[in-house]
Amino acid sequence: MGKILTFGEIIMRLSPPGNRTMKQSHEMEFFFGGTELNVASSLATMGCEVKHVSAVSDDFVGESALSFVKSFGIDTNFISKNEHPLGLYFLEVGSSVRASRIAYNRLNGSFANIEAEKIDWKKALEGCDYFHWTGISPGISASAYESLKEGLQTARELGIEITTDPAYRSNLWKYGKNGNEVLKELVSLSTIFIGGVNEINEILGTQFSPDKNGFLEACEELKKQCPSIHKIFDKIRIGVTASSQQTQGRALINGNYFETKFLEIDQVVDRIGTGDAFAAGLIYGLKNFDDEKALHFANAACAIKHTILGDINYCSAEDVLEVMAGNSGGRIKR
Repeated sequence: MGKILTFGEIIMRLSPPGNRTMKQSHEMEFFFGGTELNVASSLATMGCEVKHVSAVSDDFVGESALSFVKSFGIDTNFISKNEHPLGLYFLEVGSSVRASRIAYNRLNGSFANIEAEKIDWKKALEGCDYFHWTGISPGISASAYESLKEGLQTARELGIEITTDPAYRSNLWKYGKNGNEVLKELVSLSTIFIGGVNEINEILGTQFSPDKNGFLEACEELKKQCPSIHKIFDKIRIGVTASSQQTQGRALINGNYFETKFLEIDQVVDRIGTGDAFAAGLIYGLKNFDDEKALHFANAACAIKHTILGDINYCSAEDVLEVMAGNSGGRIKR
């Protein structure tokens, strides 16, 4: 099967051990991740061939990040280096009624200074049948936006499926561009939308309700304004507490609506990267199953990620299929 290309920042995460706050800790654990890299790593773990386009710092931190990416078998030939530091973020992991907290330091990092003119998109996309991006990347800097737009235009010319999770982050978009307008522009270059009513309302400036009817109406409006979109998949998360979550998937394709059952996670280990696990599971599913089974696969992958420490979903496709089959009792495998 064809390869998958992802574009986005490689970022370092720093966290106090366990569920400690920064104030009470004198040591930090670090993990490499990044929204699109999380998707790439998960897909590679499930056996897909993946390329990643990014930029890292030209120092031992950047080298460590590259080594991490290579450890998954991901093609790093299109990851450049520059003199700017690797982006990072700090995470305090919450528990029960105390929410997790995040602080970012990424707007002047190596990925924010990626050089669009140095990316050979035709060569990067060679052999690919999927290109995945998220709304975080174009919000980081003008050069990241310009790089992504050129990549999407090239992918369209080559007839490649383009999946987007158009996550809007209001704390980004500091370089003069209107985030909602940019996301609508880039979504209009994409073919598969991974998001729901909230994302559609942000992009289109609409006010659809989050219930089923609102979702269906929002999807129809999105397809009207962005006619290249032909499949829409949504992940619903219900947070009971920071330690207890429920996930469900739903979709509208060719006028057909379908949804999964809710999966419950009663002992959340790490919520970071769960949406990325859903996106990766969906892409894997679309490459291997029909649309409805792909949605179920994505929801099961998302649920499993809640049980894995760090940004990456390290589960195999077989692990996901077991949860899909209802084998979620935690019986030891011998």
